[in-house]
Amino acid sequence: MHSKEKLRLGPAYEDFNLVACTQHGTSLNPANVRRTFNRLIKVADVPKIRFHDLRHTHATLLLSKGVNVKVTLDTYSHVLPTMQEEVIRRLNEIIK
Repeated sequence: MHSKEKLRLGPAYEDFNLVACTQHGTSLNPANVRRTFNRLIKVADVPKIRFHDLRHTHATLLLSKGVNVKVTLDTYSHVLPTMQEEVIRRLNEIIK
């Protein structure tokens, strides 16, 4: 959420520093995420996968673009900032 939106909500916004959250800053309900994800799959007319499968898809696409395997497979290691920049650049290539 952008700072302007947080300010607009004032004390109604609880900042838990989450990557994805509700409009009030709280954590998402997994059932709601699943329902929305399944609806988007239908709209996009793509094969149905589980939400968790996105991790595998993400890593596979990055590996196919030559991203260093250390970045994609070892999710708990610290990597060089330049490696992460390369990931973003290649992910942008995939999306475009």
